[in-house]
Amino acid sequence: MYFFLLTAWLVLPSGAVTPEKVRAVKNLIIMIPDGTSLPVVSISRWTQWYANPDKPDLNIDPYLCGTVSTFSSNAPIGDSAPTTSCYMTGYPSRTGYVSTYPEQDRENDIYPTDPVRAYQPLTTVLEAAKMTQGKAVGLVFTCEFPHATPADCSAHSYNRSKYEWIAPQMAHNNLSVVIGGGVSLLSAGDEEYLKANGYHIYKDDLNGMRTDTGDKMWALYGSKEMDYDLDRNPDEQPSLEEMTRKAIGKLSNDPDGFVLMVEGSKVDWAAHANDPVGMVGDFLAFDRACGAALEFARQNGETAVIILPDHGNSGISLGRSDCKGYDKLTKDQLFHQFSQYKLTAEGFAKKINETPHAEVQDIFRTYAGFELSPEELNALNNCKDYTHSPVPADKRSSEGIQASMYSGSLTSFVAKLLTSKTCFGFTTGGHTGEEVFIAAYHPQGDIPLGRRTNVELNKYLCDVLDLPSSLDEITGRIFAPHTDVFKEYDCEILPASDTKPFPTLVVRNRKDSRKQLTISPFTDTVKAGRKGGEDIRLSSVVIYVDKNNTFYLPESLTGYFK
Repeated sequence: MYFFLLTAWLVLPSGAVTPEKVRAVKNLIIMIPDGTSLPVVSISRWTQWYANPDKPDLNIDPYLCGTVSTFSSNAPIGDSAPTTSCYMTGYPSRTGYVSTYPEQDRENDIYPTDPVRAYQPLTTVLEAAKMTQGKAVGLVFTCEFPHATPADCSAHSYNRSKYEWIAPQMAHNNLSVVIGGGVSLLSAGDEEYLKANGYHIYKDDLNGMRTDTGDKMWALYGSKEMDYDLDRNPDEQPSLEEMTRKAIGKLSNDPDGFVLMVEGSKVDWAAHANDPVGMVGDFLAFDRACGAALEFARQNGETAVIILPDHGNSGISLGRSDCKGYDKLTKDQLFHQFSQYKLTAEGFAKKINETPHAEVQDIFRTYAGFELSPEELNALNNCKDYTHSPVPADKRSSEGIQASMYSGSLTSFVAKLLTSKTCFGFTTGGHTGEEVFIAAYHPQGDIPLGRRTNVELNKYLCDVLDLPSSLDEITGRIFAPHTDVFKEYDCEILPASDTKPFPTLVVRNRKDSRKQLTISPFTDTVKAGRKGGEDIRLSSVVIYVDKNNTFYLPESLTGYFK
């Protein structure tokens, strides 16, 4: 089955792209609106058109060309970690796995898996382009930098939540440009390493990012994630469009070309919260970033752009069963009230908690275009985290409040309230398994048409870059188990300690006691010699997996002992 999947490109309908017809380009921009189901695109387009009659189309519209089925290795519905991992590596993986080969689940695996490879790090498209073609690589996003999608491009872990493993990998993986959230997650040690290797670091420093002229930069905003586009202060945080333009401007200075991944991260976050305002606001911000990337590609003539979500989320629909006669409503009836919303549910909650209770109606009049009814005001006052509620905290309850209106938290209440004034509906607060859209631009028109799988999309990305080696070949060279690489040498794994947060691998030459390697995980530097006085710099990062007590590292390290 797996072989058929990879060769299916050869039997497509007339006019569809086959691998032989994909001509290589110098630059590749991959754009991912996280958790964006197709209805989000439709609602966003209508919202834009309603507010701006001269803008009936999205920037992505002329380039829509197909759909993609995304899935985990053992489940049809995936989260961001395994789905983007598959775009990057060519292998579907398990929930929570970041560019890591899945553990076998024989009864449920969609394609056969090799149990021997479980937990092996898998080379990503960005890593391969950097190592084999000398291309500059960059990441732009609005979540915190070790979050699943940016991590999928440049780190490896079976647990997406292990930021303490993922963040140092990203700092040590020679990424030319990183712009996004996560000031608090860049450790002092990683920041020191970046500065020592020629990076300019900007933390909540918009002017610094804007005026920087170097080619290597990390610019981070917000303690963790950045604000939603509708809620952000433009004097403190850049838009996704500006971040994209800045990254392209820097990366395009590399004579070997570049690969850039841009993520509209928080469409997904708003979908989890069933907040249509956040979903549409951040998708439209993402579409403007797509416009910037497509503009560059058209002018440059050597750049391909591919735009595709990693999965769906929330089951949002334009039309809801309890919204009577919704299928006959005019555009004014469907979108006028929605067009009045100027903050996301999270932004409303923050604004409400910063304002005296006596002024709460003013907030809704100003930022939502309506006043709260007595029932709605009562529900607000009983939100457990409403700072200025006149109801004492120990007296708040759901008694007498409609179940559809009461949700406990202030943000959830506002999301439900704003949605109740529309005819939008949700089926879940989690991910969904429908196909998502593909939009693509290629200077010679070699785009993926029709319905694809996430595995096939990885093949397209590799073809469009014309990588000199397959990802599997590179993985075999740079992520080999230490037990295979150093089978002729003495290996000792020292446990973590107060001064060393991770286990350390010490490799000794049995015939020459002066020869020793001390290998720490999640970095690109190996210490050589008994006293560790010599640094060996790698083109990749070393990964340690506690599940099998294995270090994954380059085969070439044996050359030290020769």
